[in-house]
Amino acid sequence: MSEPLVMIPGLMADARLFLPQMVWLGAERSCQVCVAARGETVEQMSEAMMPGLPEKFALLGHGLGGDIALDIVRRVPERVTRMVLMATDPFSEPPQQAVERETRMVMARAGRLVEAMAQEIPVAAVADSPWRDEIMALVQDMALGLGEGVFLRQSRALQRRPDQQKTMRKVRLPALVLAGRQDPLMPLRRQEFTATLMPYGQFQIIEDAGNLSPLEQPEAVSQAIEDFLNGPMLLR
Repeated sequence: MSEPLVMIPGLMADARLFLPQMVWLGAERSCQVCVAARGETVEQMSEAMMPGLPEKFALLGHGLGGDIALDIVRRVPERVTRMVLMATDPFSEPPQQAVERETRMVMARAGRLVEAMAQEIPVAAVADSPWRDEIMALVQDMALGLGEGVFLRQSRALQRRPDQQKTMRKVRLPALVLAGRQDPLMPLRRQEFTATLMPYGQFQIIEDAGNLSPLEQPEAVSQAIEDFLNGPMLLR
């Protein structure tokens, strides 16, 4: 069997974010989902995951999960065989965005988590489709399942996230950046630049998808990940 795939969901998402990919890929490799529920920084979250990781593995991270994936590569580059990043921002959070995030955190503390999430991931973040409402309902359900405490810790981690450009330039492994064509939260140009930062980075666009492409276009995303994972290994 191929190397395990460690999947790290983004803000307030659980394993259901990657359920289509787990079904698609699960026949040929084990899939392990790690939710960032402990720690208040990217570094603390990656450290909390370390004891449960396989000896050798591929990484898939979405949003905050991508930031954590990069920090895992920084810690144990010899254990990671390849990496997929989705909707991941390798830069530290700008002050204005940090202020806006603080406002949403105040809302969550006041018992308005659903309202905070509606601002965090608005309907416009998902490309128009017949299943857009179903995806947004799942976003709310995942958030309520994880709860206010996880929202606050993950939000704080995003506020404090490090600039990971230096780490990315040292990533000596195959890396794929998958970007939704209609993602308003993470512009295509930013994601393409993310791919160029890595010596062996590849960039691929998922059509008719926004910020949550694993759910919006599950077949296209699953096929892209499968093709990448089955590609040639990099001898190091």
